[in-house]
Amino acid sequence: MIQPFLGIGLVNPKSPTNVGSVMRAAGCYSVDKVLYTGGRYDRAAEFYTDTHQMASQIPLQHVDDLIAAVPTETRVVCVELVEGAQSLPLYEHAVNALYLFGPEDGSIDQHIIDRAHDVVYVPTVMCMNLAASVNVLLYDRLAKNGNCISDVEQVRASRDTNNRLRIKPD
Repeated sequence: MIQPFLGIGLVNPKSPTNVGSVMRAAGCYSVDKVLYTGGRYDRAAEFYTDTHQMASQIPLQHVDDLIAAVPTETRVVCVELVEGAQSLPLYEHAVNALYLFGPEDGSIDQHIIDRAHDVVYVPTVMCMNLAASVNVLLYDRLAKNGNCISDVEQVRASRDTNNRLRIKPD
């Protein structure tokens, strides 16, 4: 039996703040692993902002080749503003997927786009930052797979410790 895999791949992320925010999203949406290429993050890692310590729960790994670093059954999906890409609202997510995101100050290299199974874009008026793009993609996947929070105990377990809000019955 194939073990389901959900991964995020970051192409040469620009800053530790970006990576920290992606790790927070990875924790919120049960990502198995976050991979990254390039040297910019490694040089700035001491300034890493993983406010929920997700790196202790979700592997964060530097690799030379994002696509080669995942199981062969994994669908590789580039998330980028690319001519000819599919709009995210119309996209059907695979069970096993690695979602690749480019740097905020650049794009995913053409040779990676050419090797991907799918290329999708988030339809917006202007481009989003890396963390926002990752969150939107992962939320879309969650919503379409029907694994949304649906009971009060899950809401209580997921919210911040300072949040005690509730809707009072009429």
